[in-house]
Amino acid sequence: MLCEPFLTSRSESGWDIPMLAWRAEAPLLAVGSAPLGGGIGVRRWVLNATVPMSYDRDDPAAHLAELAHGLDLDGPGVGLLTGVDVSEVVRRTDGGVRVWATVGLGTPVWAAAPEPATVAPEPSAVPEPAPSAASEPARPAQHVGTVNIVVYVPVRLGDAALVNAVATATEAKAQAIWELGLPATGTPTDAVTVLCPADGDPAPYGGPRSAWGAPLARAVHAAVRSVGAGTVVPWSDRRAG
Repeated sequence: MLCEPFLTSRSESGWDIPMLAWRAEAPLLAVGSAPLGGGIGVRRWVLNATVPMSYDRDDPAAHLAELAHGLDLDGPGVGLLTGVDVSEVVRRTDGGVRVWATVGLGTPVWAAAPEPATVAPEPSAVPEPAPSAASEPARPAQHVGTVNIVVYVPVRLGDAALVNAVATATEAKAQAIWELGLPATGTPTDAVTVLCPADGDPAPYGGPRSAWGAPLARAVHAAVRSVGAGTVVPWSDRRAG
């Protein structure tokens, strides 16, 4: 079983930055799109770590592994990053399925957005000099825009059902976002992780009308919609006042 997460923090750049960690009572089978521990495999823990909006590391998996080591999270696990304050995690339960979500919808996008148009310059055109850093106007602060979803299903799911469960969670998230009135299906950095016991007879289905996919969809939908109805301030913006 996946226990309730514990809230902790790390000291980084003079800040105490929150982290949320789950420890499994026994190794769990997992599937997901997390930067660390994504794919399908047996996992022992999950870590959802807040980062400032200025985060620019290009090795998120290595960073998450360092954070996990600092928390004595041993063995293979799942690591997620977000600009959301993870202390604001939302929990929902439906039919034995448990869902935890940190929701930031500041950068909503359509999954199938058109490719940006490019216009070739006229052959005779003389390019204007690029503005210097001093003359470049200040850009507005980026609003937090990541939805991280962690799901625990209390029965073993077959591999196909695990993959289907990720699709079901994503569909439920997109439904909630649409109902909130946002012209989007998610954000560019969303991640989903579904975990279940590693042993037992595998349930074959994880779709939205299956025995376990249906409560999964309802729980994810309820979690995303409840948070998305309000305004989520990035953790680093809040800290800066």
